[in-house]
Order: sequence, then structure tokens, then C-alpha cells
Amino acid sequence: MRLTLGPVLFNWDAGAWRDFYFRMADEAPVDTVVVGEIVCSKRLPFFLDHMPSVIDRLTAAGKTVLLGSLVLVSLPRERRQMADLVEAEHLVEVNDLSCMPALAGRRHAIGPFVNVYNEATAAFLAGRGAERICLPPELPLASVRAIATALPDTVFEVFAFGKVPLAISARCYHARVHGLSKDNCRFICEQDPDGLPVSTLDGDGFLTVNGVQTLSHTCANLLGDAPALADAGVRSLRLSPQHCDMVEVARTFRDVLDGRSEAEAGSEALATLYPAVPFANGFLHGIPGASRVAGARAGGA
Repeated sequence: MRLTLGPVLFNWDAGAWRDFYFRMADEAPVDTVVVGEIVCSKRLPFFLDHMPSVIDRLTAAGKTVLLGSLVLVSLPRERRQMADLVEAEHLVEVNDLSCMPALAGRRHAIGPFVNVYNEATAAFLAGRGAERICLPPELPLASVRAIATALPDTVFEVFAFGKVPLAISARCYHARVHGLSKDNCRFICEQDPDGLPVSTLDGDGFLTVNGVQTLSHTCANLLGDAPALADAGVRSLRLSPQHCDMVEVARTFRDVLDGRSEAEAGSEALATLYPAVPFANGFLHGIPGASRVAGARAGGA
């Protein structure tokens, strides 16, 4: 089982963003790293100058680099950005199917934002050049197994750690909360490097807002489900960057996957690394996504 580091979803300071990837390159036991702005194209200019050095550092460290596309492409400049992305030398991870015509059968990856819900869809995408597919995080294990076993030559990946991406919108919730418009947002989302918590009227944690994106309140943790996922044909687990020590998160996953630590001890370590955020794995077990099945295997899901 390999580990993939997903793209940073949040609006981090450009210097912090660069240093984060430098440290992941030098210290984290991950095999593949996805870089690029996939949530809001307005954020891209802030760290664009750092992209070459980040990619070089990751490549020199032996990591496979994927370039993530936007999740929602809606403007002419965004279409131009995606066209330029396709021309880059590294593999593109597609998060919006509007990128597909420009790829024209070239090798690429599919991100978790594309609705791959069955074997036919996966086979169609693989036939168009998709070598690896990160399945949507809401799939139960039975669906994961059916898709992955139907295409054994394709690398399938599952979202295994981080606040789960649930929706994307043309509206910016962050701006609206602060009485601003999307066009004049003042990049207010930078005030919440781990997203803006949303509570119910009763004060219970409900969702997380990240600009135009909606994420879960809970943090996915499939560490204890890794054996069942491997048995289902999954070959990589995705770790989504959160505002915590992601190097240690990656090391914790690697230690459990390699048998140097038990899953329960690993989850306890993760809770220390990312405190005050409840873990969940309900989607994989076919129950509400915010639920947690502790110490269980998803084999019967």
C-alpha cells in the first residue's frame, strides 16, 4: 500500500505553502504528491512562483508529482490555466471533466472530485488514458471493491485522512460570511488555514467552509480499514493536508501499514497530532459519513 499526499485545499501563506512541501519532500514517507490550486483560481498567483522549486524538491526526493486541476472550471482564464496545465511535463490529476478534451488520450490521473461511481465509468476513463483514479470519498467498500477488482491494471486510491470534500460552488461562502462579494473577497479565507467551522443552531459541529468549497466537520481516518481496502484492490491511500504535522501523520500511516504499529495505537497518535477534530469512517461502512466505526473492518460493508 502506497501513500499519496493530496493538494493543499486551504488558503495558506505562500511561504508556509512552499515550506510545507519542502518538508514533505525531505521527511515524509509518501510516494506521490499532488500540487497546485484546485479550489479557487484567485489564490494561484500567490504561490505560482514557488511551484518550480517545490516540484524540483519533490522530484529530487524521489516523489512522483501530479499537477492538480481546478475542481470547478467556469471562467475563460480558468480554461486557459487548465490548457497550460495539460502542456506541463508532469502527469495531470483531473478534477473537472472539462479538462478531458485538452488531454486527448494522454496519460493522466483522476482526482476524487470526479464522480466515478461504477466500473463502467472507471473503464471509460481508463480507456481515455487514466492510469490512476482516486475514488470519491463517499463510496462504501462494496463499491470500491467492485470498481477496483474490475480494472486490476489501474491504480486505485481512496481518501484516507483529512476533512472530506463534499461540494464545490460558484459562490464564496467565506466572503459572504464577512459581508464581502466573491469578486472583492480580500482573500478572507486566509484567516482560516484549516477552514471555517460551521455549527448547527444547537452548537454541534456540522461542516467546514473553505472559500467556495464545503468540507466535512469530521476528519476521515481509514487507518484501521487499510487491510480491508488492500483486500479490495486499493493500492494507495490519500492524506489530505490539514493544519497539523502532516509529516508525522504520514509516518504514523506508514508505520501501521508496514506492521511496526497497531492501527489503534496509530489512531491514538493521529488524535494527538490533530486534536479537537473527531474522526470518521462512516462512508466506507455504508452509514452516515460523520459516523465512526472504531476498531472494525469494513469487509462486510
